[in-house]
Amino acid sequence: MSARHPILGITGSSGAGTSSAVRVFEHLFEALGLKATMIEGDAFHAVDRDGNKKAIERARIRGENFSLFGPAGNHLDRLQGLLREYGEKGTGTTRHYLHSDEEASEWNQPVGTFTPWAPIPPDTDVLFYEGLHGGYVGEDADIASHMDLLIGVVPVINLEWIQKLQRDTAVRGHQPEAVTETILRRMPDYVTHIVPQFSRTDVNFQRVPLVDTSNPFTVRQIPSAEESLIVIHFNEKTRLRASLDGLSRAIKGAFKSNEQTLVVPGTAMARSMELILAPAIETLSHNHRRLLAQAS
Repeated sequence: MSARHPILGITGSSGAGTSSAVRVFEHLFEALGLKATMIEGDAFHAVDRDGNKKAIERARIRGENFSLFGPAGNHLDRLQGLLREYGEKGTGTTRHYLHSDEEASEWNQPVGTFTPWAPIPPDTDVLFYEGLHGGYVGEDADIASHMDLLIGVVPVINLEWIQKLQRDTAVRGHQPEAVTETILRRMPDYVTHIVPQFSRTDVNFQRVPLVDTSNPFTVRQIPSAEESLIVIHFNEKTRLRASLDGLSRAIKGAFKSNEQTLVVPGTAMARSMELILAPAIETLSHNHRRLLAQAS
């Protein structure tokens, strides 16, 4: 962690809905006049799209398991190195994973490959990470220890599967059977390496549908925000100083389910995040600028 060069993170798996949370952070950075360097967790995968397919097949032949959820599929040591360097100096090196044809055409590279490693932009106020491993702790790396503020985005598991199935079939052109196979193959790493991270966050935003999702493999529509609640849970060691009573008064339809948990309508997720996170980000920004001024 670093007061001079703060690091913020969102951790959540593919299909969890982290994109909506990213937009909230981008709005807050803009409102506070902060220049952020955005770090994609996908940039630190150890294999590109073709390499991933080959690694999965090799693991299948050996009777083993391989997924991008686990440490074997990622350069977590290199991610930790970036976070350490940024915390100390405000510098570091990253790259981009090219998800779409549009991104690939900009770089004149195939979809599913990485851009070259390159320095992050100079003179940024904050590093913002979004990916699978923002709260990872293992023998090979301790990513969580570098986070000044860590947010978990994790829908109930059936909803997460529904969102992944819908995205991967509609956007990425995969067959439903292939997506289901991926979910099953990744499950050991999900349980071992992804789930524990949500006990290391400052706060978790968990979306709970209010419609039947008993069989996520037959649901054809993602439940809307109006058909959902958001369970907001502050972990015991949270660095946030939010008042649940104050939040419940400020957000229509909100209520406390216990002393650490607030429930809000699904339509209030963005507003809830802004109310909870803005004071903490503003404090980190103030400390960052104060320390830089003292050093100059």
